[in-house]
Amino acid sequence: MKQKLTQELLLSLTADTPSISPKFFYDEIGSHLFEVITLLDEYYPTRTEKWIMDNYQSEIANAVGSCDALLDLGAGNCIKASQLFNSIKPKQYHALDISKEFLETAVADLRKQFPQISMSAHAVDLSQTFTFPTLQNLRKIFFFPGSSIGNYDPDKADAFFSNLAIQCNDDGGLLIGVDLVKDVQTLNCAYNDALGVTAAFNLNALLNINKLIGSNFNPVNWEHYAFFNTSLSRIEMHLRARDDVKVTIPELGSKDHVLTFKAGDLIHTENSYKYTQDDFVEKLRSAGFENIHSWTDPQNHFLVCFVNARKIS
Repeated sequence: MKQKLTQELLLSLTADTPSISPKFFYDEIGSHLFEVITLLDEYYPTRTEKWIMDNYQSEIANAVGSCDALLDLGAGNCIKASQLFNSIKPKQYHALDISKEFLETAVADLRKQFPQISMSAHAVDLSQTFTFPTLQNLRKIFFFPGSSIGNYDPDKADAFFSNLAIQCNDDGGLLIGVDLVKDVQTLNCAYNDALGVTAAFNLNALLNINKLIGSNFNPVNWEHYAFFNTSLSRIEMHLRARDDVKVTIPELGSKDHVLTFKAGDLIHTENSYKYTQDDFVEKLRSAGFENIHSWTDPQNHFLVCFVNARKIS
């Protein structure tokens, strides 16, 4: 496992555009930091999505219909999914995320509150194709809130949706939240909060990598850098070298690898794409979904959709 991660990180860090996958944000510390981010004044997506889910609770439940298994993609602390339990009434709940320890603690707490629901926690890398053969004969509802789909480049989002449509087996569905295009100031502030929590979240990825592969990134040598790229309709997050830096990646084969970064060099850590409602609905339709139900807030800042998988005749 360590060798595989080392190879993956060496490949991404030595690419023409050095990068680190967003999955490395989410160790236990990173998961807690993201919880704090969702409470910040600048970070509107979480509270806006909750407003939509609360105000259209009955309509959403009616659109979803019966639910044998609720699959929570990127579950985090599982709070968002648990707020659906009383309205959607799933028979089973499966929480999926990258941070196993954080996820298992959250599911253990939920079991006490909802003993009637069968629950399980799964450590899954959502950037990889996944299947659910043991749930083959159940009506599955996938839940993907928080605009996490924005972290996928458009072609990867298309592949992700197409895979989900197949996993639905003709009768399941997807309940998803997505952030919409809006004024640049609001977007930039959401990813550059005054308290620096997002900066700490970004820098913590370096500490997580150190733990995983034994590298020697020093967060003091790096700073958070985030901005809205208008031409690509996405927030970009980077780590920017404060000065000239050398980083050692432990031995893989015959010798250690030393990576050199000059002051101002960037490591790309995350994209967060923003969509128009029409573009996003078309994306879902093209992937194999139909019967699209949409809800938004009065400012049109955020969108929640429920879609059914298109039946194959």
